[in-house]
Amino acid sequence: MARMKFICDSERCIECNGCVTACKNEHEVPWGVNRRRVVTINDGEIGAEKSISVACMHCSDAPCMAVCPVSCFYKTDEGVVLHNKDTCIGCGYCSYACPFGAPQFPSQGTFGMRGKMDKCTFCAGGPEENGSEEEFEKYGRNRLSEGKLPACAEMCSTKALLAGDGDVISDIFRNRVTHRQKNGKAAGGDVFGWGSAYGKPTQGAKS
Repeated sequence: MARMKFICDSERCIECNGCVTACKNEHEVPWGVNRRRVVTINDGEIGAEKSISVACMHCSDAPCMAVCPVSCFYKTDEGVVLHNKDTCIGCGYCSYACPFGAPQFPSQGTFGMRGKMDKCTFCAGGPEENGSEEEFEKYGRNRLSEGKLPACAEMCSTKALLAGDGDVISDIFRNRVTHRQKNGKAAGGDVFGWGSAYGKPTQGAKS
C-alpha cells in the first residue's frame, strides 16, 4: 500500500505561490484559511534566499491526533491524516501541537470562537461519501478517489513540490540531489530554480 507524502525541493521553488492558489481554487477554501503557504528564509539576500511550500505533512505519528480531546483525526490506508468536522469542537489544541502550522481556523465569526478546524487533506476529502456534495462543502474535492494527485503538486510549474507514494518521490528527490552533487551545487537548481527565474548573482554582490 502506497504511503502518501509531500516533498518540497527548495532548490526549485521560486515562490510563485501557484500551489497556494491552486489549493484555494480547487477546494474553494474559505477566506482567512490557507491550507498551504510558501515560507521564505533569508528573504532578499542574493544567493542565500530559499523558499519552501508547507502544508500538513501527514505525519506517521501525528501530534495533532495525539492531543485532540474528541479524537476527530483519523488516518487512511494511504497514510493521509484527515479529520471529521462534525466531531471537531474548535479547541485549537491541534494548532498548538502541529510543528508545521497546518491546522487553520476561520478568521470570521464571534470573538474568541475558533469554529471548525480546516487543514490540507492531500486532496483526499473527508469521512463523507467520495465525490458527494457534502464532502466537497466541508473538505473540498476528493482527487485521490479520482486517481489524481493533489492539485498543488500538479500545478507546481518548476516541479519543486512533489506528492505521491513516499518511496517514489523520495527516489525522484534523491536523483536530483545526486545530479546536483555531480554537476556542482547550482546545476540542479538552475534548471527550474532561482537561477532561471531571477538570474545569477552579479560579480561582487553579497552571496
